[in-house]
Amino acid sequence: MGKMFIIIGVVFIIIGILWTFIGRLPGDITINKGNFTFHFPIVTSIVVSIILTLIMFIIGRFR
Repeated sequence: MGKMFIIIGVVFIIIGILWTFIGRLPGDITINKGNFTFHFPIVTSIVVSIILTLIMFIIGRFR
């Protein structure tokens, strides 16, 4: 159980570092109207979901 938490922590650190450099992806929705800004990161959410699904699949295969 401890090894799994270490692996998940390292993966989150790597994702955080990559996210800092990549920023917003093309396809994310941003609406600016006056002093109101709405940002919905739909493509970023899909990419993160795919990555987490693959990680959980790999962890499940090796358990």
